[in-house]
Amino acid sequence: MLVVIDANELFSLLIKGSKSSKEIFLSKSIEFIAPEFLLEEFTNNQEEVLSKTHRTEEEFSELLSIFKDRVKLISEQEIASFIPEACELLPEHTKDKEYLALALKFKCIIWSEEKLLKKQVKIKVLNTKELFDKLNPSNSPD
Repeated sequence: MLVVIDANELFSLLIKGSKSSKEIFLSKSIEFIAPEFLLEEFTNNQEEVLSKTHRTEEEFSELLSIFKDRVKLISEQEIASFIPEACELLPEHTKDKEYLALALKFKCIIWSEEKLLKKQVKIKVLNTKELFDKLNPSNSPD
């Protein structure tokens, strides 16, 4: 299953790291994609992640390595033609237009807690509980 991962899900995973979000992120049945700027956002917020998680710089580097292995980054050029449609689908919430454009291009779901993303009807947006339940229909998350 191909899934667009929202930056907030990644940061939440690093900071809180619930059992269900870790299981989702490490699932072999999911291939994650994200806009290219997510890596820059991740590295730009290194100090915040370190302070909130009490991790060392070495641990952060390990996390960055895992992130690079698990998430395929897609360039802005590849999704540029889908940005207008994304903005049209969510005119009041264009801050997440790249995630929506990416999902439109690859016809896949988005993993996000952002309620405004769910207002559009073209792309399925699943929060952590919904995605966990989809992966594990007989289990419930922590």
